[in-house]
Amino acid sequence: MPKSPNHRSPSPLQSPRRPADISRRQLITGAGAGAAALLLEGRGLQAQATSSRTVVFSHTTVVTVDTVQNDVALAVEGGTIVAIGPTDTILETYRQSEVYDGRGKALLPGLINCHAHLAATLARGFNEDFGFPNSARLAIQPASLLSGEEATLMVTIGALECIRSGTTTVVENASGISRSAAALAQTGLRCVFAESIRDRENGSGPMSPELLAKSEAPKFSPKLRDQGLQRIEDLFTAWHGAKQGRISVFPAASLAEDASPELLKAVRAFAEKHDLGYTIHLNQSHAEVEFMRRYHRLRPSAFLDAHGFLGPRLFAAHCRYVDDSEIALLGRSGTIVSHQAAMAANRGVIPPIPALREAGCPIANGTDNNTNDMFEVMRVALLTERIRRNDAIPGLRPQPEDVLEDATQGGARAVRQGTRLGSLEVGKKADLIVLDTRRAHLVPAGRIVSAWIHNGQPSDIESVMVDGQFIMRNRKVLTMDEERIIAEADTVGRRIWTRVQAAGPIAVPGRPRR
Repeated sequence: MPKSPNHRSPSPLQSPRRPADISRRQLITGAGAGAAALLLEGRGLQAQATSSRTVVFSHTTVVTVDTVQNDVALAVEGGTIVAIGPTDTILETYRQSEVYDGRGKALLPGLINCHAHLAATLARGFNEDFGFPNSARLAIQPASLLSGEEATLMVTIGALECIRSGTTTVVENASGISRSAAALAQTGLRCVFAESIRDRENGSGPMSPELLAKSEAPKFSPKLRDQGLQRIEDLFTAWHGAKQGRISVFPAASLAEDASPELLKAVRAFAEKHDLGYTIHLNQSHAEVEFMRRYHRLRPSAFLDAHGFLGPRLFAAHCRYVDDSEIALLGRSGTIVSHQAAMAANRGVIPPIPALREAGCPIANGTDNNTNDMFEVMRVALLTERIRRNDAIPGLRPQPEDVLEDATQGGARAVRQGTRLGSLEVGKKADLIVLDTRRAHLVPAGRIVSAWIHNGQPSDIESVMVDGQFIMRNRKVLTMDEERIIAEADTVGRRIWTRVQAAGPIAVPGRPRR
């Protein structure tokens, strides 16, 4: 009969290493529209598997950062991994379980996206190619043409992409998350709502060279600050711990250039009071650095340090233009860096990740704008860090297992769920992805983590489970009406971009005008 969620299997099931295991370090040293359309209740949707049912993945490969267990089974009960071991033994223990045939499959921990702006999916095919901040001077801003329900639609199609590309936890960093919170919660994803606030009243948003040239000393508004803190409080009261604990709410300061010392202290105090993490955008541009030096006489990271904002609860997004003194500050404080490698690369800059690692900063990953594909983030992070390093033998560091660790265990640390998420272990939450390894680009594979990150595709992901429930199975998303959402998002996007282009041509940098 099935055991209780707290049951601890006999030692053969708990053993973290078996003869078939492959140690990463051993291998390296040895070898050198309408909101109703967005919700689960929409017609034609399949129900998620109930968390009370035991699921056994049989005859499969179980991947963690440092070990690969071949031809084993993994059992899930009550949202938790309860056993990993020989298939026959586990099937005997959990006789009434639902069996998922894992032959030709590999189970990996779900990816954790620590920095997303899901509504920015609207700007796909535009925001990637105009620098940062976006240098195109559009007559109409696309987001201004979205209704409230359409903005939620953009968030939801972003979440759909998260699921299809292997994300199980996403940090939505935005202002006014309450408008889309219900739709996001219904996707089945584990979510962190990072409600972003500012209190600079004479300007807002990322600093650009043009804004810097016109800038003046920042003026801060207690009213704006209080309104932002109230939004955080309201969102926390309404959503923190909802959906059986899948939803968390963190406070966020929007930008270093938009935050007063009082706001920074209030955000950290809220996080400490409720035992939360907190986040901020940091060192995104040369203009930001110059603005902070001009008006605060400090570089951005030093400004945060001077006001007690750095520390192990903070995950700072980007850190593209940190200097040696800032790297040292971030490392000594234990600040986590959320590295958006794919977005950074298409903006022509990669943060000094090797130096940040060496200084002691834990690294996590995120997507940022436009795309929500964490698989692509891992691949770009691997390649660009190898290029950035100055190793005697190039191409040895980081390893694919290192970037998988950033995207799983690093992310779990950032969202303060390291004991529950980030690896496939007995007692941890069943947040996992099922990889179809019998694909032309993955066969043969001497090492599946390496083969997938170097050669794979998001479409290799066959199923996604969060908290013991399938949110995608056999490549069908179960929590959303995917066909309808895509059709509606396409209709909205075409309408908006037609209006934007009608208001004035979009000149592509470096391309001749017609």
